[in-house]
Amino acid sequence: MTPRKFRLHDGRKGAALAVRVTPRASKNEIVEVLSDGTVKVHVTAPPANGQANEALLKFLGQVLGVAPSRLEVVAGATGRDKLISVMDMDAVTVHKKIVEHLG
Repeated sequence: MTPRKFRLHDGRKGAALAVRVTPRASKNEIVEVLSDGTVKVHVTAPPANGQANEALLKFLGQVLGVAPSRLEVVAGATGRDKLISVMDMDAVTVHKKIVEHLG
């Protein structure tokens, strides 16, 4: 099965952010933005019991300046490729904050 390709786009209530997660990394960081718009993120948490998802939402909340409760994994909860809903923030703002965090 081919992994789904998600793109950053404006939704009705916020933005959608495509993320590829690597758990058990040495630190939480945004590694790069791939050519298809997917954001590669490393988290220190293991994938067991949703710990990596929790760590991902907490880390992205810090990067975006929003509470983790404003973020939700809407697709790919058990895989590396995920679609994250960012409530009350448009796609342009999300992209800008992600790129700022890279540099």
